[in-house]
Amino acid sequence: MSEPASTIYTKTGDDGTTGRLFGGRVTKDDLLIEACGDVDETVAALGVAREALQDNPELSQLVLDLQRHLFVVAADLSANPRARHRLTPEVSLVVATMTDDLERRIDRMTEEQALRPVFIVPGATRASAAMDLARTVARRAERHLIRARVAGHIVSPEVVAYLNRLSDLLYVLARRVAGTAEEPVSHL
Repeated sequence: MSEPASTIYTKTGDDGTTGRLFGGRVTKDDLLIEACGDVDETVAALGVAREALQDNPELSQLVLDLQRHLFVVAADLSANPRARHRLTPEVSLVVATMTDDLERRIDRMTEEQALRPVFIVPGATRASAAMDLARTVARRAERHLIRARVAGHIVSPEVVAYLNRLSDLLYVLARRVAGTAEEPVSHL
């Protein structure tokens, strides 16, 4: 008889808790876990954007890179605070150079295509709509992190800065992929 295939379920979370990186458990409604969920949702929204960018390999690769970086963010957030010394830069620990890279990309893209000084109604293209959705979820993750920090959790300032800058980059990317198809808000 062969070994049973591994299963996706462990049943360890049936009590309403989830495991932390490097040990320990926390309730699933913890503010940091909320932020991890937002990061996961951002990754998924970027997956929709990446699929919509199949005809643009350069931007598709950028989005894939951002998705991979968000796994670093999630690892940083989910780490047991007593084991942060075990985190590896750019693998499980967000570092300032990751945010610096986002800033360089934003600067380069806005030099190539200036942002219009108007509010935009999202949804001009599938890719831009997915980018805007990912941007708003990244902002929600940032808000959850601030709430967690105020509540006394250890929150890496590098993670907060990264998410803030990521949402800025996603805004720029959404405008870039929408091109001239976007509609400004006309009644403000």
